[in-house]
Amino acid sequence: MAEEEPPSVSRDLQELQRKLGLLLESFQNNSKVVAFMKSPVGRFLDRHPFLVLTVLMFVTMSAIPVGFFLLIVVLTSLGALMGAILLEGLVISVCGLSLLCILCGLGFVSLALSGITMMSYVVVSCLMSYWFSPSRPPTQQHANIDSQLAMKFTESEKLGL
Repeated sequence: MAEEEPPSVSRDLQELQRKLGLLLESFQNNSKVVAFMKSPVGRFLDRHPFLVLTVLMFVTMSAIPVGFFLLIVVLTSLGALMGAILLEGLVISVCGLSLLCILCGLGFVSLALSGITMMSYVVVSCLMSYWFSPSRPPTQQHANIDSQLAMKFTESEKLGL
């Protein structure tokens, strides 16, 4: 059996871009998405993508600490039913302050991560559009190699080789 050549990277990237474009188009053409994007909240979110990414990362990362806090509240409420009311107030206060500190820290982390994500997206998209553009100028390295080959060719002609 003859081995097939692996498809080129640019063709794979074009196929991936086409599939992602179709997926994005199907989301954008959904009637519920269109109705949401026409609302005032949708227009605000459309104008502030960095804020949306930051809030999404914050909500995602804060789910576990909030879940632990709610678990502790439920457990101490069960303890209060047994008569430890003073202990319940202390535990909920300490846990509430701890949760506040954790959520503030997660807010800063989500802000930093969304900034890094946005910068990475911009850099990678610019590099990919530069690398795979059809009218890309030759790189400096290729120009140096071509000029060196031309010099060797003229030197060999002078020597009569």
